[in-house]
Amino acid sequence: MTTEFTSLRLRDELMQAITELGYSTPTPIQAALIPIMLTGADVIGQAQTGTGKTAAFALPILHNFQPQKHVQCLVLAPTRELALQVADSMTEYGKHLNVRVLAVYGGQPYGPQISRLNRGVDVVVGTPGRLLDLIERNALNIKHIRTLVLDEADEMLNMGFIEDIEKILAETPAERQTALFSATLPPRIRSLASRFMRDPQSVTIKRDSANALAIEQRYYLVHETDKTNALMRLFEIEPIKSALIFARTRAETASLANELVTRGIPAEAIHGDLDQNARERVLGRFRANQLKVLVATDVAARGLDIDDISHVFNYHLPDDAEVYVHRIGRTGRAGKTGVAITLLSPKEKRRLREVEALTKQTVTKMELPTVAEIHRHREGKVVENLKIWLGRGRYKRELEMVQELIEAGYDPLDIAAAAIKIARVDEKQRPIAEIGEVKDEKKWKVESGRRERFGRREESGRGSRQRLKGEASHEEGMVRLKLNKGRSSGIRPNDIVGTIAFHANIPGYTIGKIRIEDTFTFVDVPENLLEQVLKQNGNYRIGKEKVSLAMAK
Repeated sequence: MTTEFTSLRLRDELMQAITELGYSTPTPIQAALIPIMLTGADVIGQAQTGTGKTAAFALPILHNFQPQKHVQCLVLAPTRELALQVADSMTEYGKHLNVRVLAVYGGQPYGPQISRLNRGVDVVVGTPGRLLDLIERNALNIKHIRTLVLDEADEMLNMGFIEDIEKILAETPAERQTALFSATLPPRIRSLASRFMRDPQSVTIKRDSANALAIEQRYYLVHETDKTNALMRLFEIEPIKSALIFARTRAETASLANELVTRGIPAEAIHGDLDQNARERVLGRFRANQLKVLVATDVAARGLDIDDISHVFNYHLPDDAEVYVHRIGRTGRAGKTGVAITLLSPKEKRRLREVEALTKQTVTKMELPTVAEIHRHREGKVVENLKIWLGRGRYKRELEMVQELIEAGYDPLDIAAAAIKIARVDEKQRPIAEIGEVKDEKKWKVESGRRERFGRREESGRGSRQRLKGEASHEEGMVRLKLNKGRSSGIRPNDIVGTIAFHANIPGYTIGKIRIEDTFTFVDVPENLLEQVLKQNGNYRIGKEKVSLAMAK
């Protein structure tokens, strides 16, 4: 039996907003969670991306909303993009209740955020670092909140925010309602729940295993610098109706979308800088087949409701194997088959093994199309199009033109060949880029003395010191930075990864080797992200102390 939103008995103002948005039937997590949260009980929710999780906690919170002078609800999110998305959604759902929602995050001036808080806010959505800053400045009072939401808790753990979260939780009233959402429940998250939640009820929306079986998974081994060229070769051959490409950062989504457009493929980027209206316009063009490709970050792709994606591309593997599963679940929906393709650089090989271990499925290695294969494919498409037109017979005027040429003394075969030559003239505008061969698979092996897993980076004493000898990075494509704190300040690798990943808005897994000395630390970052990392100097903080980064030499 299908549940309708009307059966949930939400207040009229919410039902009006839901109806205006075109929603009639709640998703499984909404149907399961909303009745529980309406009772005021604590809840732990596990569900994959795109299941409607935000509405699952926003609607019951707004149902119980009553205007007060204090902040009533606090939502913690790992990134600026997610904070903005949640804030936009809550504003949309609560527009007939005049709910005042504010998103706060790092990298922005404190003044406007503090001014808004002083004028009065009902719901605050923010990243842990900025929220803690505002609390410590006495600009944000959360001692009277009625509901606390921890969204993407495992992602906040991976980014090194768990201690900030614990400090924030300590500032909230004990009788609050708490909702925790996490794709996975590692021990640290379970411990957090046991200490700060009261008899939470658990709701788990399992992945559709039948859907996973309908997805063809494969990977292509390429150098990092060749990934765009490899993507273009696949677009030549693959029967792509519509595609979703996952990239790491907002800057990368925009750059890749622009590159695709330059090469003749209609594409646009979906990222956190788009407001809700712009986002809907892009999605509208995609659904209307005016766009063939969306390029998105994981966070920006959350909540996308599109059932007809033929291909999902991982431009890079995510730093969490669970995220890979969420990504590929975008294709193969509604009983259709789908294709998930990963462009894998040699250094990502181990992450692929983690994915296979989690999914208990093998991702098949394939070879990229060769130049000769692409030429044959292009020729085959020309022949197929000719056959279609020959079958239709709708070329009366063209036939008259051919007859005129024959009467002028030209051979019919030469006329046909020349016509095909003209038809193929656009192929000269689409050169097939060269791709370097990946030769030495031994480089996949992780260097001895250092172990790296999703969301965790560890040092191993003297071994790491030997490998990181010197002030210049020895890893291709990386540059070495020097951080002005070290072992004497209690600095840990996770602290460094967390603050850089958060403030520079880059994935934690892109950060390379770390060597912690007594009074300073060396850390390697990708050369192409150097400007982005250094630009945030002044914002980096570990604990309550600010830290700074500079070139190591």
